[in-house]
Order: sequence, then structure tokens, then C-alpha cells
Amino acid sequence: MDEQQLMGGLMFTGIIESLGNVAAVQSAGSGKRMTIQTDLDLSETRIGDSIAVNGACLTAVTLEPHRFGVDISPESVKRTTLGQLNIGQEVNLERALRLSDRIDGHLVSGHIDGIGYVTSRSADGNAVVIGISVPAPLLRYMIEKGSVAVDGISLTINSVAKDGFSASIIPHTAGMTTLRSKSVGDAVNIETDMIGKYVAKFMIGDGAGDAGHADGRSGIDVDFLAKTGFI
Repeated sequence: MDEQQLMGGLMFTGIIESLGNVAAVQSAGSGKRMTIQTDLDLSETRIGDSIAVNGACLTAVTLEPHRFGVDISPESVKRTTLGQLNIGQEVNLERALRLSDRIDGHLVSGHIDGIGYVTSRSADGNAVVIGISVPAPLLRYMIEKGSVAVDGISLTINSVAKDGFSASIIPHTAGMTTLRSKSVGDAVNIETDMIGKYVAKFMIGDGAGDAGHADGRSGIDVDFLAKTGFI
């Protein structure tokens, strides 16, 4: 078992390796079969390996030297922008992280939390500041200078508002990803910070006693910390 298999194709960094183009799209009931053309070196990729396409973790089901096919489930069609892609459109690509790789972005699972929409673009020196609206439940996992994946791209959040967030796009990121062509109104895939989601889960639970209260109360409070020996 090599490092790629050990990782299980379940983790990415948000650092885009290459752009691809949608070469073919076929309906498969409520799902889709999509073929991606790319200059990415696929010589070490095998059928069954995971590739993030616009931030969504997909499984390669067909392989050629410079193209691969993926099946997109009905759930992924509903939860991501993949179902909106047409032939010729560019997509961001990243292969799954190996255990020996540096993590230059942040830990990204490839599981999309929701869809956001570009609300603004403005120049700021050599960067472009992009504003993105997101569903309210996702904002709880976003903090200023925290991390977010937008179409699979690891970005640092500049600011958080009641209906979205902003991020600065440096020239390198713009040139290497699809953000260079995103306009106001365009939809993007959003994955919030994995660590933030776990912290929120541990701190406030889900109402079923997740934080460890015997009486079913959720959340970590002074009483819980005292009983468990932390204070």
C-alpha cells in the first residue's frame, strides 16, 4: 500500500495543480458522467483515485494520458456547481494529498458545504478583492484571517459580514485558477474550515449531548470542564 492509498484520497490542500476543461458531459439519471481534459500529469493516477474538481472530491473512473472521467452523484449535482458546468468550461484540479507532501494551503476534504455567489470584484494594489455571499449557516465557521476553500482554492478570509465574506486574490492565484474569470453573479463551491467545524461541534454540540453531559445537555461549559478534570 503506497502513500496515496494510505491517504485514501480524502484530503487536499487547496493549492490548485492545474486547470482542466470539460470535454464531455452525459446525463446519468439524476447524476452525470463528465470527462475532463487537462495538461496535468496523470501517469501516476489510477482508476479509483480521487481528484478534486472545483473543490469537489471525485473518483477517476476512466483514464487517458491527458483526460479522465468522473461520475457525479445526484447529491453532488444538488450540493455543488458541478451540475452547471458545460463543455469547454475551465475547472480547478488537485490530486489527493500524499502523506509526504507539504501542506501549503490548509486541510481540505473535498466535501462541499454549499454554494456561494460572487458579489463584488475590486482592485487593491496588485491584488483583487472578491466578495462572496454564502448561506448563513456557513458563516459560523468563518473568521477574519481564517481559511476557506472557494472552488477548491485555499484562500484567507479578509473580512466576514452578515451575509458573506471577502478574500484577496494575488496575481499568481488569479493566473493559476478559474478565479481570474469569475464575474459578479457567478456561483462557486464553498468548503468551510474543517477544524472550525470540529471545534464548533465539540463546543456547542447538536442538542443530543455530544459534548458529554449525562443529562443530554450539549456544549462545553465550566461545569463540564470541572467534572472532567480540566479545571
